[in-house]
Amino acid sequence: MGGSGLVQLRLKYVPEPANAPRFAADVVASAAKINDVTLDYGVESLVAVDAIMDALRADGVSIKQIAETLFGFGCYVGEVLVRNSSASWRTPNKQELEWFGWPLVVSAGEQNVSNPIGKVFKRFENGDEDNLRYFYGVFARAGERAAERQTAEDGEQAAQVEQE
Repeated sequence: MGGSGLVQLRLKYVPEPANAPRFAADVVASAAKINDVTLDYGVESLVAVDAIMDALRADGVSIKQIAETLFGFGCYVGEVLVRNSSASWRTPNKQELEWFGWPLVVSAGEQNVSNPIGKVFKRFENGDEDNLRYFYGVFARAGERAAERQTAEDGEQAAQVEQE
């Protein structure tokens, strides 16, 4: 089970796809105020989020102490995925909920589902081995491959229609 089974979250909004951008916007405002960091939803801003995670780790805080903050950063990372690729937030299906343990996932097609909230919790726990910029790259490449497959399938279907 993902990190949500480990801590009780007291969230400002209902954790549903429509509210993910709100969680992200709150993190953007907090990062600017507390860390003097501008998060602009660009892919390279994930480097700044990695640095914030490292600073939190260095402060010695526990996941339980900052679970809501980590959830918000997970929504920010998800918003970076959504805004920079052809992805969207959605509620996980039953199997995904069992795998990921979080009420929100980012999807760029059936075969490309991501758990940015869980990834941020892992990033906090494990450090740089769970680098968020790299995470984005893996997600984006998988989306590109899925789009290429879909284009090829569409082309094959069009060719079949023309032959008939």
